[in-house]
Amino acid sequence: MKRGITVLVGVCLLAAGVYFAISKWGIRHETLDLFDATRQRPVSVVLAVRRDYEIKAEDGFWMLPVAIISNGNTVKNTEYSFLANALAAKGYLVASIQQDLPSDPPLMTKPGEPYVGRREVYEKGEANILFVLDELKKVQPNADYGHLTMVGHSNGGDISMYYAKHHPEMVAKVITLDNLRVPFVTGDKMKILSFRSNDPNFKTDPGVLPSTAQAVKDGIDIVKTPFQHTEMSDRGPDSVKEKIQEALDHFLTDSSSSELSPNNTDNPLIAKPPAATPPAPAPAAPVVSNPAPPASGPTRSGS
Repeated sequence: MKRGITVLVGVCLLAAGVYFAISKWGIRHETLDLFDATRQRPVSVVLAVRRDYEIKAEDGFWMLPVAIISNGNTVKNTEYSFLANALAAKGYLVASIQQDLPSDPPLMTKPGEPYVGRREVYEKGEANILFVLDELKKVQPNADYGHLTMVGHSNGGDISMYYAKHHPEMVAKVITLDNLRVPFVTGDKMKILSFRSNDPNFKTDPGVLPSTAQAVKDGIDIVKTPFQHTEMSDRGPDSVKEKIQEALDHFLTDSSSSELSPNNTDNPLIAKPPAATPPAPAPAAPVVSNPAPPASGPTRSGS
């Protein structure tokens, strides 16, 4: 009996050691300081990819799925490592793009105009993504650029949804964290997961969220959470990041609409028992681990 317990403890310690090793050493990070000569614009990108799956891709045994992360206004692209590592652990090639620059004009809210006057911001973000994809194809040719997963927080979530709306043939999934301006893509086959904050300083514009009936019809998962808007980045507490990672893992693993279904959007995000789902593209590994409130009228805004 004692021997069996000793063996079991040894196996558990070994598994924990392997798990820790994958977390610390298994994901490769690289920063690309790119320059778009056509627009005379620098574009910084942080890559995250699991080394073992990168090697499999280089040897022709795997096509890396691709995820593009867009930062929220005033939040750096380096401040979404909890998302990048979670996606990389599932086998994704993750590119976190710095969408805004210090030299860019401040975000303004202009009621009555399309996207409250943000269209040029979203078009600039779209151009950044297209440029980065072209550059990635040169350094990571063994990746699937035809079925993108778009991820974004706040203004970055709006850029992600705007890109998906204009390039539906390239996008398989959209994951947003409290995007406020661009209406959701509906009537399409892409999967959508959106986390909504409980923050009175960041109100979603009318018409952005689909109705419950439309969300159910299209398999869109809208999750109302007790989180603050600015917590949905590395700046947030571990408890928030862990809940988001848990829901993200469920969403990426399940090939159909997840159990986070919009039928329950009036309830806060809570832990649910795992459902029987198809295997994920890669075994999950442990992950390592704002904008200012908008004012009324034509003012600077952080979302």
